[in-house]
Amino acid sequence: MSVAKTPRGASLLNRYLLREVGQTWLAVTLVLLLILITNQFAAVLGDAAASQIPRDAIVRVMALTIVQYLTILVPLSFFLAIMLSLARLYHDSEMAAMMACGIGPVQLYRPLLMLGLLLAGAVAWLSLVAAPAAVREVQALAELAKRDTGLGLLEPGRFISFGDGAAVMYAESLTGDQHLHKVFVQRQRGKRVEIILADEAWQNISGDGRYRELVFARGRRYEGEPGGARFRMVEFAEHGIPFVIPAAGRAALGPGEQSTSALLASDAPVDRAELHWRLAPVLTLLVLTIIAVPLAKTEPRRGRFSGLAAAILVYVIYANLLAAGRGWLERSQLPEYSGLWWVHGLFLVVAGMMLLVQRGTLRKWQRRWQPAGAQA
Repeated sequence: MSVAKTPRGASLLNRYLLREVGQTWLAVTLVLLLILITNQFAAVLGDAAASQIPRDAIVRVMALTIVQYLTILVPLSFFLAIMLSLARLYHDSEMAAMMACGIGPVQLYRPLLMLGLLLAGAVAWLSLVAAPAAVREVQALAELAKRDTGLGLLEPGRFISFGDGAAVMYAESLTGDQHLHKVFVQRQRGKRVEIILADEAWQNISGDGRYRELVFARGRRYEGEPGGARFRMVEFAEHGIPFVIPAAGRAALGPGEQSTSALLASDAPVDRAELHWRLAPVLTLLVLTIIAVPLAKTEPRRGRFSGLAAAILVYVIYANLLAAGRGWLERSQLPEYSGLWWVHGLFLVVAGMMLLVQRGTLRKWQRRWQPAGAQA
């Protein structure tokens, strides 16, 4: 009896594979996440500069973005981790030693699926609960920034829009009493344009915070229609512009923001497509785990990264088919009961065929059913 087939030998092998794949998965996930976060950080800073999100919520938005990214990254990183780990075992001839002890591709699935099921549970929570909540939180922060744009009006050195974007203001300086100095304002009112130049300006806020008024002191107001010959100029000691902060809340949540329970209760094609899309990462992780074992097989003399191109190609095709299927479901071009199951089933069939080829089963069947004369 080979050592690897004894309970102790199998346990040692399982722990060894779990350690190899687990460490590689953690490293790959951190590298991919760092790349995505680096790219996203610039976009978040741009949104904060444009007052599309609150400036004090940048770290919070980044954390919520990471939650959304992990839903996509975990299946991909686990797939690549299995490919890299098994390729190293093939390259270092460790897999040959395992096979000599009676360990084949099927036996490798036990430790891999143990870890895969744990990660699938985490991905299920991320995709069905955490990611939609993160999307809702980011949208709420964006709505809050839009609603409370007036809170940041008293800021010098930059153009700021207010009053539903119909007015733009610029000021040179801001004093400690929150009064702006050397203020310029342009406001569109139908076809007419109003321009205000004032020495000083400040903001009055109502008790509930929704109604505000910009008060200008010691300035001039120019009003007229662009291209026209007649403009009116008024000098004032004090002049006010009232505006209303939009109420919080949104009329309706988009499919990506709704809870999973709400999607289950909906019959709309867009909502059903979103539900299948949230289930896809969990199934994708498990299907890619099955595909990775036969796909990772390489000759000992080949490099350990030789199979990465094929792995990336498989993932790209898988992801594109899922995206296409989601679009077809949204447009009712596919029956709702088919969902995205056909994509996962297709790749399961591919994985099964690869395993049969690797084990030589197809060749045995071919010899069994081949006529005796042809075999001779």
